[in-house]
Amino acid sequence: MIYKNLSISALLLAFSFVLAGCDVDKTQEGEMPDVDIQTESGQMPEYDVDTPDVDVGTEKKQIEVPDVDVDTETKEIEVPDVDVDMPKE
Repeated sequence: MIYKNLSISALLLAFSFVLAGCDVDKTQEGEMPDVDIQTESGQMPEYDVDTPDVDVGTEKKQIEVPDVDVDTETKEIEVPDVDVDMPKE
């Protein structure tokens, strides 16, 4: 159960990097429509959004876990592995 919570936490952390790591550049100015008897259409600004590439996976690690008789032993488990590649400017 603790490993499931750890995986969910790692996934939420990765999504927070995606949201915080965006690079947004305005590529065109916006324009409000002319307001008179005859209106002309306006234009919304255009944006170029580059988001980072996030790779979430698992890798095997050796960690110490308690044994039933309170001794410890080393076991291999899968732990989250997150790679974030920021967009190039």
